[in-house]
Amino acid sequence: MKHFTLLLFLTTLLLAKIPDVVPVSWLQNHYNDPSLVIIDVRDQKTYAQGHLKHAVNIPAMTKLFYGKNMLIPPLTTLKELFSQAGIDNDSEIVVYGGQNPIWAARFYWIAKVLGANNVGLLKVNYGNWKKGTLPTTTKIYKPQYKDFAPKINNQYIKTQLDVLTSFDNAYIIDGRPFLFYIGKKSHAKRYGHIPHALNFPGSLTYNTEDKKTTIKDFDKLKKLYTKLPHDKPIILYCEDGADAAMNFLVLKKLGYKVSVYDGSWLEWGNHSHLPIETKVNKP
Repeated sequence: MKHFTLLLFLTTLLLAKIPDVVPVSWLQNHYNDPSLVIIDVRDQKTYAQGHLKHAVNIPAMTKLFYGKNMLIPPLTTLKELFSQAGIDNDSEIVVYGGQNPIWAARFYWIAKVLGANNVGLLKVNYGNWKKGTLPTTTKIYKPQYKDFAPKINNQYIKTQLDVLTSFDNAYIIDGRPFLFYIGKKSHAKRYGHIPHALNFPGSLTYNTEDKKTTIKDFDKLKKLYTKLPHDKPIILYCEDGADAAMNFLVLKKLGYKVSVYDGSWLEWGNHSHLPIETKVNKP
């Protein structure tokens, strides 16, 4: 019995070591782990043209959003989606995408909300590695169905009401580009940002050059947020919840108390009774 308990402890310890941002070398070394599940969030057509071997395709734009305000899908939908992808509660999940990593970050955030602890975002986009390092294929992968049991972490997801009642006790971060933040552009009916919000675009967290994207190292990212306190909650939002998810991954890794306002600007900006502003706020 003691040997079994020790083995279980060591197994749990190993599973917990998956990094939030996964280096190519880590994936290469763990590719044959029986608990590994690889998720590709690109669209079906792009996936069919080439993807990582054994990667499951969950297109972000059609699977990871729901309704006109691009909210998180219903729990029953997500439970079935994860189960069909071969994910259970012991899975090690690595997610990757195309040139823009925010869609993979959206999956990462949803997985965290659902209680999946062993999930990480690949540091680079698809194909951005030395040829032959990772196996690729055009064959559509059909995983074995697993039983995923969500364990909702309400600390990571916030509602419109949560934001309205948090102006005095939380920091609010807008992850949209600056022109959206100051009210020059908007995909909602109204222009501007949530009162008191600071602007930290999700694009600050990664570098893109010649269609190759790499998540910045955390020692560099840490400098972006030096004026933010670690002892206050931070609520993140953007246009649709994807850039906010990118900020969530980084700030969570850096030790901040972060959550994502699910409705984001597509909800807030389309409700005339909610307060907005266009001035630039400083930390």
